[in-house]
Amino acid sequence: MTWADEENITAGIRTMLEVNMGWRPGERLLVVTDVPRPEDWAEMPIAALTGMLERCVLARQVAEVARQMRPGEAVDFVVYPATGSHGAEPPDELAARLRQADVVIALTNYSLSHTDAREAATQAGVRLASMPGFLAEMFYPDGPMAVDYHQIAAEAEAIARRLTDAQEAWVRSPAGTDIRFSLVGRAGMADTGLYLKKGEWGNLPAGEAYIAPVEGTAEGVLVVQAGWHPGLTEEMRLVFRAGQVVEVLGGSRVGEELRRFLRPGDRDPLHSSRRNLAELGVGTNPNARRPDNILEAEKIRGTVHIAIGDNAHMGGLVTADFHEDFVIPQAELWLDGQRVL
Repeated sequence: MTWADEENITAGIRTMLEVNMGWRPGERLLVVTDVPRPEDWAEMPIAALTGMLERCVLARQVAEVARQMRPGEAVDFVVYPATGSHGAEPPDELAARLRQADVVIALTNYSLSHTDAREAATQAGVRLASMPGFLAEMFYPDGPMAVDYHQIAAEAEAIARRLTDAQEAWVRSPAGTDIRFSLVGRAGMADTGLYLKKGEWGNLPAGEAYIAPVEGTAEGVLVVQAGWHPGLTEEMRLVFRAGQVVEVLGGSRVGEELRRFLRPGDRDPLHSSRRNLAELGVGTNPNARRPDNILEAEKIRGTVHIAIGDNAHMGGLVTADFHEDFVIPQAELWLDGQRVL
């Protein structure tokens, strides 16, 4: 890493702690990251393993910058074994550490957002930024962190209100996505990037409005285009019936791994919960650009994303050990028959 990069990263970290998190003197800051497991070292492609390690080092840099900002303040840095999937619960010891902090930066490889550990921490009043897959370049002056988060908050909150008021959603795209589902009784939420009050949390970089669709109502097909999911080199289609993925078509290696994980047709509750259509989201971050990094891609202004798996941690009824987002570029979003995107 060059000195220019170091300088950009340091400035971005300071802004994140002061603006996004509102870190105040006397507050205990906890930075956490997940390190590769023995099986990751043995089986994971070198490029993916390198990315994990770079993320761990970046998390350490966040802790170091925080210590330089506030010498003598309580800044803790904790590593734990990676869980292997987004939404899987971390070790109990880590869950306990989360609850003891005032502010948490979860700069991880696998997301803690849709876990009981995260929910218990934020219910206890912890302000938490979930940053799975975060890249150092996101801190750069033209990156998705360098935005007017007050403007992003206003737009995301306006869209969240539209989602709350809607009864039905319909998503289409030129690539072939065509899916409908009910939103009756569900509340839209905004990920603003400003976590200043007790219990507030979300992603960084932020910028989306989202909602948990009604379980059992999704019908249609979701097309994930090549290059719009990590490692995806071939178009992949997820077919939904009665709110569940019933078929995964194409996708080459990524599709094969997803078929093995979801096991369409298997009635086991574990696999059934993973196949649930869990989320509808709309990106609102004007500086988000990278399509193959889910954390950033789902924030790209004007995109729609649909997730499967756990939605119990965002107003739904399904608890799963998995939550995965799929981003749809050039999407049309219709709410109650009116095109809103």
